[in-house]
Amino acid sequence: MLSLRTRFTALLIISVVLVLVIAAVVTAWLLRKPPEVMYDRVLAEKAEFALLLLRADPLAAQTLHIEIRDKPEKDRIDQERTDNILTEGRRQGYTADVVVLKSFNPHRWDIAVRLDDGRWAYLDFPEPGPFPYLPLAAYLGLVAIGMTGISIYASNVMMRPLRILDETIAMIRPDGIIPELPETGPVEVRTTAKTINRLATRLNAAVASRMRMIAAAGHDMRTPMTRMRLRAEFVSDGDDRQSWLKDLDELDHIADSAIRLVREEVSLAAQERVPLDVVLCAITDEAQETNLAVERGLVVPVLVKGSPFALKRALRNLVVNAATHGGGARVSLASYGTEAMLTIVDSGPGIPPNLLGRVFEPFFRVDQARRQLVAGAGLGLAISREIIENHGGTITIVNRREGGLLQTVRLPLCAADQD
Repeated sequence: MLSLRTRFTALLIISVVLVLVIAAVVTAWLLRKPPEVMYDRVLAEKAEFALLLLRADPLAAQTLHIEIRDKPEKDRIDQERTDNILTEGRRQGYTADVVVLKSFNPHRWDIAVRLDDGRWAYLDFPEPGPFPYLPLAAYLGLVAIGMTGISIYASNVMMRPLRILDETIAMIRPDGIIPELPETGPVEVRTTAKTINRLATRLNAAVASRMRMIAAAGHDMRTPMTRMRLRAEFVSDGDDRQSWLKDLDELDHIADSAIRLVREEVSLAAQERVPLDVVLCAITDEAQETNLAVERGLVVPVLVKGSPFALKRALRNLVVNAATHGGGARVSLASYGTEAMLTIVDSGPGIPPNLLGRVFEPFFRVDQARRQLVAGAGLGLAISREIIENHGGTITIVNRREGGLLQTVRLPLCAADQD
């Protein structure tokens, strides 16, 4: 897809070229070769002028190097052209007797004008050549190249505020923080930078406030939950007590997950060399020990940079989620170019296509009824995505054609581990 700057530049160039083409057509029309009657009129006019000049000053022939001789031989006279010139001259009121001579030079007209003493003055005139299309095309080509350069420069200057917006979006950190832009350059650029900085300040403050609110709510929930847990211990009915304790465990898990999500959003990934294959093998072993149906496929040794604990938490969430809700999971790890690619495949019912875009939303559940069967706060995928994006990676979840989900995690390899 073409960018706005490219389209604007193309519009300027097309406009310039169109103007040049129109100018070239008009120029060629104005400088076109005149019709034969125009030649006849010009030659008749020049013959009349030469007759009047030599009649007024006979010595002008020597000054102007005009040859005076007898009447030209009949076989040298181009009778058809002579008749045309005489006819056009008489139409214009000229009285000079003129004959056109046959010339060996195709780009020159030779004529003879009869003087009052019976002699003839021999004159030659260059014939207008063909229109110079090639020089004109070369000139217009140079103009087009110059105007193209100016158009590109002008579009770059005019589109720079929009380019700043694109660069700002690309610089947004995984935690949602927008970096401050330098307020330098032309007035339009400074105005754009100031506007974006004001917006960034408000958004950053709003994000920080939201994080503090979620963390505070998670912390504040623990005190009343502790009191409720103590009171539940004194409930005499065993079934009611177990129900209370189960609900309190779920609330405690929700509060802990919310605090963990905040920590992952505001914390930057550590810069350690992490053997991702070792981390993945440890996760699958732990899952199998807890009787989760997790199968390990091809796992190649790869090194990534980041925090081993955070990466283990993120991948564990994905594997456990697939094994719990997908009826079993199969994990694989491979290396492609500069990326490590982890795939997690399950055989579950999948996710409705209209809900796939919401799977990473905090507290999102595909089926709210499943909350009664499977414990969880609905924050596992959101936490995993925050951790993976903080490590410069990406995660995608799609439905498989055979059924179930395919989760794909891509993480940049360490420089020494790239192919």
